[in-house]
Amino acid sequence: MKPHPPTPAIGDAPEMLLDGGHLWIQELLDGAPFRFRLRSSGVIEVGDGRRRFGDREVPLPYEHAVRYVRANLDREALRRAVDDVASVTFLGVAMHHQSVDYDWHRIPSVLGVDVFDADRDRYLSPDAVEGVYERLGLESVNTFEKEHRALDFDPKTVSVPDSAYYDGPAAGLLVRDKTGNRAVVSNPDVELDVDPEPLSMSAEEAAERYATDRRFDRIAAALKTEGRAVTVDALFERTVESILRGAHDRLLHPESSVEIGDFRSAVAARARAWLSE
Repeated sequence: MKPHPPTPAIGDAPEMLLDGGHLWIQELLDGAPFRFRLRSSGVIEVGDGRRRFGDREVPLPYEHAVRYVRANLDREALRRAVDDVASVTFLGVAMHHQSVDYDWHRIPSVLGVDVFDADRDRYLSPDAVEGVYERLGLESVNTFEKEHRALDFDPKTVSVPDSAYYDGPAAGLLVRDKTGNRAVVSNPDVELDVDPEPLSMSAEEAAERYATDRRFDRIAAALKTEGRAVTVDALFERTVESILRGAHDRLLHPESSVEIGDFRSAVAARARAWLSE
C-alpha cells in the first residue's frame, strides 16, 4: 500500500502551492493515520501510517475503523471502476481519541483524505477524491472551501472555522491544490499535544463508567438499523469497540490500573444484564 504523502507546515510549503491556481481548504483532523485497499481476493488490507495489520494484529483502538470500512466499502462499485482493485490505495484518518474530544456519535470512524492510483502513479485531485469516496459508500474529510484563489490566500490572517464534527474549533486547515501540493495551517487555539491521564480504578468501576445504559441503547439501535440481531456477543463487542474509540488512551495507558481482559469481562456482564432487563 502507498504511504501517506508528506504534508509540511504552511511555512515550509512548496512555493507553487500559493503562487497561482486554486486551493481546496479542508478540515485538519486530530486522528490516526489509516490506509486500506481491496485485494483481488476480496480481502481488505488495512494499516496505519507505518505498517500493515494482519487479520489478528489490528490494534484495539483501530478495530472500529476496520469494521467500518469492511461494512461500508462498496466492493462491486470499486471493481467496476478499475481494472485492478489492488492498484488503488485509500488514505485517510481513523477517528479515535487523540487530543480533541470529537462527538463520537457524529463523526464517522474513518474519513478519507487521499486516493493513490498506482496504475497512473499519482494521487487523485481533491475533487476526484471526494467523488470516489462518495461512490464507494464512504465519507471524505469536511471541505470548508473549494476553488479558493491561491493568490488570495494569506496563511497569516486566515481564520480557522469551527469543526464539522464537534461543537468546537477545527484543529487546523489542510490546504491543497489539484497537482498534489499541500500544507497544514495549525490552529493555535487547539492543543494537540495532550498527555492522557491513566485510569486509576478497578475494571468493574471502569465498566460502570463507560458501559452505560445510554451507550447500550445507542448501540442496540445501531445494530437493529443494520439488520443485525442484538445478541450479547454483538452488543458486547460493539460496546467495547465504542468505549476504546473514545477512551483507549486512558484504558490502555501503561500506568492504567485497569486490566483490559478483566474490563472486557465486566462489560460483557453488564451487556448480559442490560439485555435481560
